[in-house]
Amino acid sequence: MSAPSLQRNPLGQWVWTDEQGVRHDQVVVVRAFPVTAPGQGVGVMDAEGHELAWFDRLDQVSKPLQDVLREAIAEREFLPEIQRLQAVSSLVTPSVWTVQTDRGEARFMLKGEEDIRRLTGKTLIVSDADGVQYLIRDPMALDRHSRKLLDRFM
Repeated sequence: MSAPSLQRNPLGQWVWTDEQGVRHDQVVVVRAFPVTAPGQGVGVMDAEGHELAWFDRLDQVSKPLQDVLREAIAEREFLPEIQRLQAVSSLVTPSVWTVQTDRGEARFMLKGEEDIRRLTGKTLIVSDADGVQYLIRDPMALDRHSRKLLDRFM
C-alpha cells in the first residue's frame, strides 16, 4: 500500500491515486460545508459522483496532500468574501455595491433585500443580480462604514 496522492494529468485534470495504487481520472474535490466548516468534511469524487476518499479534517492530512487538496478546492469554488463595503449607489434596491473582497475589488447589483440571506448566527450570503454569491463571515467584524451601509439593507 502507498500513500494516496492527487496530481494533474497532462490535460490539467485532477487524478486521484488511492492507497492500493489505483488511478482515478477526472476527479473533483468538494467540501461538505464550505461556509460553516471549510476545513472539515472534504471528499474526493470520481466523474460519476462516487466518493473515492473522505477527510474529516484537512489539518490532519499530510501538508503536501493538504496543499494540493486546497488548490483543487479553490479552482472549483468561487465564493468571494466581502471584507469591506466601499460604496452603495442607493439606500434602496436595486442598488450597485462596490466592495473589497479577498479576491479584489468587485462591483455588483443587489436586486432586493431578500438577496441578503443569513446562513448561521453571523454568516451572511449576498447574491448579486447575476447569481454570484458573496460571503460575509461576520458582519460585526467589518469596519464601521461597512456595517453602517449593510445595516440599511438588513
